[in-house]
Amino acid sequence: MTLHLIDRIAVDDEGDGPVVVCVHGLGGSSNTWTPLLPAMARHRVIRIDLPGSGRSQRVEGALSIEGYVDAILRVCERLNVARAHWVGHSLGTIVVQHIAAANPKAVASVALFGPLIAPPDAARTAMKARATKAREGVAGMHEITTGLLNAAVSADTRARLPVAVAFVRESLMRQDGDAYARSCEALAGAQAAAVEKIEAPVLLVTGDEDGVAPPQSVRAFAERLHGAKSTKVVVLPRCGHWTPIERPEECQRELREFLAANARS
Repeated sequence: MTLHLIDRIAVDDEGDGPVVVCVHGLGGSSNTWTPLLPAMARHRVIRIDLPGSGRSQRVEGALSIEGYVDAILRVCERLNVARAHWVGHSLGTIVVQHIAAANPKAVASVALFGPLIAPPDAARTAMKARATKAREGVAGMHEITTGLLNAAVSADTRARLPVAVAFVRESLMRQDGDAYARSCEALAGAQAAAVEKIEAPVLLVTGDEDGVAPPQSVRAFAERLHGAKSTKVVVLPRCGHWTPIERPEECQRELREFLAANARS
């Protein structure tokens, strides 16, 4: 594995073959995708820590979806990536949608876990309140994390999979409070991409207990993908919003089959 630092953005780059670019969600990092790496064997996998997250926390200034898109495209240009399969989680799914809608030639396929087109108004308000709490520092992040472990992870995961719960807790608690707050504000201000313009095959995976991307919303999302070569919706049982962490084997299977089916895209 090679670690690149490009404009203060940390990028893990490993493997050979067709390129897969992975974009994590709010409170995540490149490690969100570690459980799914077996599904991406025989590919060159590029995992980016978004500006303000993970090891890219030192990026300064306001954050936005547009800024994330620009940063990722700069990374791809520096790494000579002209076309890739794109994988996103949560906030990262919005970023990937914008890239896929605006740059169809750069997108071989799109796999989205916990996908949403844009936050509803109530979620935008909650994100702004969470940003205020995050700026309180470690105590604020602890309160946020405790709430999210109850709300964003399924009851079954909490009961049976302590390692998954520990991963989510550590991923959130390792975020810098101010940088996480700016990430919350980026999500609060997110606008929907022109998803009807996405041409690549699309895989949408959510959990039956995912309150951020509930199954009915994901199915409605799929119905808007009029231009996509194909669409598939998968709802994982007893699973919350952290799909790759809560149900890695099921997510591996879906992603492996999807990449194989679209190997020539």
